[in-house]
Amino acid sequence: MSQLETPLFDALLKHRNRHPIQFHIPGHKKGQGMDPAYREFVGDNVLSIDLINIAPLDDLHAPKGVIMQAQNLAAEAFGADHTFFSVQGTSGAIMTMILTVVGPGDKIIVPRNVHKSIMSAIVFAGAIPIFIHPEVDSELGISHGISPESVERALTKYPDAKAVLVINPTYFGFVADLKRIVDIVHARNIPVIVDEAHGVHIKFHDELPLSAMQAGADMAATSTHKLGGSMTGSSVLNVKEGLVSAKRVQAVFSMLTTTSTSYPLLASLDTARRQLAVHGNDLLDDAIRLAKDARKRINAIPHLHCVGREKLGTSATFDMDPLKLLICVKDLGITGHIAEEWLRLNANLEVELSDLYNILCLVTIGDSKKEINLLINALTRMSKTFESEATITETNVQIPEIPALAMTPRDAFYAQTESIPLAQAEGYICAEFIMVYPPGIPIFIPGEIITQSNIDFIKMNIEAGLPVQGPEDSTLQNIRVIKERKAIY
Repeated sequence: MSQLETPLFDALLKHRNRHPIQFHIPGHKKGQGMDPAYREFVGDNVLSIDLINIAPLDDLHAPKGVIMQAQNLAAEAFGADHTFFSVQGTSGAIMTMILTVVGPGDKIIVPRNVHKSIMSAIVFAGAIPIFIHPEVDSELGISHGISPESVERALTKYPDAKAVLVINPTYFGFVADLKRIVDIVHARNIPVIVDEAHGVHIKFHDELPLSAMQAGADMAATSTHKLGGSMTGSSVLNVKEGLVSAKRVQAVFSMLTTTSTSYPLLASLDTARRQLAVHGNDLLDDAIRLAKDARKRINAIPHLHCVGREKLGTSATFDMDPLKLLICVKDLGITGHIAEEWLRLNANLEVELSDLYNILCLVTIGDSKKEINLLINALTRMSKTFESEATITETNVQIPEIPALAMTPRDAFYAQTESIPLAQAEGYICAEFIMVYPPGIPIFIPGEIITQSNIDFIKMNIEAGLPVQGPEDSTLQNIRVIKERKAIY
């Protein structure tokens, strides 16, 4: 088949044009049974292909027809042996990866700054996480990638590890030397799985970093909807056969996926793949030019700095995605949170994220010079607004120690728990996730021993005004712990 084809989308259009009489779900029957205001807003076209896995449309759980054809075309485009479509976002694909390679008691090496779906999957699997600290940027207060050297040290210390997980690229667009990491891990006959949520586009332009499949990774959860042009909640899981079995992946994937799969989401994956494969290079050419122009113009605005390739130079900052505009605002005398709110209220402009020192803006194949000009205009006005407060601000980024793991996260998750004052929690086993931003590294996960130094670290960050994520008690006066206190030393 040709990358110009969209077998799944075409089958949906053909089926719709037959105007079959539907005695099956969904109950809205092409919108006829839907609230009229919503139907008028979304339009009849999308509602006419909101269907279920009847025979002409194949079945995502056991694809043999048009879904199989669409997935095969995606595998060819991404350089994989097999590609699986996900209608439950990259989180569903990540959980599938982890549950494919580890089970109860198995060790998996992961960066400490992982997405919560990774820790959720580790809880479900009953696996034991072996954490590696990512490289931390002391100027920007963010986490980068993990170095090949740290992966090698972890494998030497834990030779029984069953898999290694890598984030490529990071949320902020930086990548480690993934090819070297893959070579190190594969030398031990261990699979490498990749959280590629922010890297669906990098395969399709030579100026962008290596994709997971290009680097030889075994699996990659790749978020097509984030930067690839498909609808929100649609992603792909790319697989290379050898150290993992595609049949095992399909079995796990099916366990985690709804049987009421969304055909509008599946069709958007089919068409997004075509656009990336056929036109991706040209579209990304334009986006990269826009981002380079934006970076140059932002760096001409007083007190703002848009990070570029000057940050590269270590094995954890081996390359970067230029489409991520990471804008440091600390020398303007404001936090990234204040900048985000100012841009929302005064420029009707929404950013991807903000933290204590930065805001992050994404340039994609959906942008034009118009949007870039609006961004530059807004940032210029913001700089003038806060100019009187501008000052050279020193960042203060400290990294908490990684506590000892007394029990698996799954055992801790299902254990009997109680809430006690944080100040009295030293020596207890944590029963919840606690993360402090920046730089986004968990302080505690379920199963870890609570230490006084990390209690002090939490208090210091709260006093600095940094938001705390994860605990049941958002004030963090109390923390949930395992009722049965265990000695582990």
